[in-house]
Formats: sequence, structure tokens, C-alpha cells
Amino acid sequence: MMFNGEQNETPQALDGLEGKVAIVTGGGTGLGRSIALSLAAYGTNVIIAGRRTTTLKEVELASVALPGRISLYQADISDPSQVKQLIEYTLQQYSVIDVLFNNAGLIGEIHGVPLWEMSDELWQKAVNVNLSGPFYCARTVSRHMVNRGMGKIINVSSVYGLRGGKDNFAYTITKGGVIQLTRSLAVSLGRYGITSNCIVPGFIPTEGTHDVRSGMPNTKFIPLNRAGTPDEIGQLGCFLASSNSDYITGELFPIDGGSLAGGFAPTGYNPGGHT
Repeated sequence: MMFNGEQNETPQALDGLEGKVAIVTGGGTGLGRSIALSLAAYGTNVIIAGRRTTTLKEVELASVALPGRISLYQADISDPSQVKQLIEYTLQQYSVIDVLFNNAGLIGEIHGVPLWEMSDELWQKAVNVNLSGPFYCARTVSRHMVNRGMGKIINVSSVYGLRGGKDNFAYTITKGGVIQLTRSLAVSLGRYGITSNCIVPGFIPTEGTHDVRSGMPNTKFIPLNRAGTPDEIGQLGCFLASSNSDYITGELFPIDGGSLAGGFAPTGYNPGGHT
């Protein structure tokens, strides 16, 4: 069942989501918005974190009729001190953190920049937001989860993290790092009852991808012949957050309409010059 934030139906419950507490970074727009609203529809209480309170408030308002509560917290996850404050705030509100979604990411301004034009500042910004941010969040929440003997860390990468991308160095490299972060977390924290998995979206148009869609694959090169939707990411996120996925860790979940199977769709290059 898809959920777009405008329905009042309660979906058939996944196990272990009602009453749980989740943090979703980058929860004000795009995939983060859909993940947060989908979780709230299953009765999860969600803290959405981001830099722009305007969009966060819109998501908060969209959730008022849902079983779970969504509340906002303004934070820049590239700043470890603000990450610490986010975790502390969530624990003050709910005493526990069951799920961390590392979703926040930077794409538009780092896409399509030739290697020789990638400035030190832009490169570092990409690393800070796309890779260091998820690391800071996981590091900060890990002690709490270890002490409880349970927890789920779910990272959002991209098919670009598995493939090269034309003039897309910073994004592909940092998203590849998120995949390795996922695996390292799974191997290191599994003995404490903590799982770590990674959602790997393909072409999912959102507010944040308007500036880079010229480099995205034509949907005729996607085996399912269409782009994905944020709601489909939200539902996958709910499964990974639920107890139905308790024996799954260290895994990648591509959700791309078969693009990786096709071999070329995620690279930003269409064979034969076709559009």
C-alpha cells in the first residue's frame, strides 16, 4: 500500500513499528519525507532532522492525522556537535531510539562538475554531508543502542554508489562510502543486537533532483519503464525498520526498477546517443 501523506488509512501493520522511535535525517523533503510519513502511518514516533525548518514543519503538519507523531529538530548533520544535540533531544523526548535513518544528502551542486573544476571546498562539503554526517549520527547513537542491546541503522545510498558517474565524482564516491559504512556497522555492531542495512535508490524524482535530471536515464532504459516514487522508498524503509527484518543485516537493497540489471542506466550515459 502506497502512502503519500494525504490519506488517513492505517496500512496493515508490519511487526514492531507501532510505538517505536525513529530519527530520519533530511526528513523535510523527498525520500526523507516519505520515509517519515510512512513510519508515522504505522504508528512510529519520528523525529525529522534538517537544516530548513519550513519544510520540516510542512511534514509535521502533514502527519497530524496519523497514528505516529512526527516532530522536528533543526540540525546540520555535518556538524558533530549538532548531531550530539539531536540524539540528546530525542532521548529527552522519548528515552529510547529504536531506528536511525541516515537519509540526508547533497546532490545538486556537486553533480556534473568536471574533475578539474571540483574545488576543495565543494569536495569537502560533499564528504561532510554525504559521508561524515551518517558516520557522526551512527557513532553518536551507537552507545545508546549497544546499552539497550538492540537497534536499527538504515542508510540511504544511491545506485551511483555502485557505479561510476560521468562528472559525478563527489556524489558517487561519498555514496559508495555510505555502502561501506553500512557493512562496517553491520559487522561491528551485530554482536550487540544492532542491524545495519542500506537502501540503494535508482531514479526517484524528488524536489532535490530537479537540477540534475538532465543527467538521469531516460525511463525507456529502465526495465520497468518508469521512474520510482518516494513512497516506494518509504515502504521499503518501513520493512527494514520493522521486526520482520530482524535477521537481515549488512545488506544492500537496490530499488531501481531493474536499472542495475540493465547495466548502464545509472551512469548518466545513454548508449548510441539516444535520449
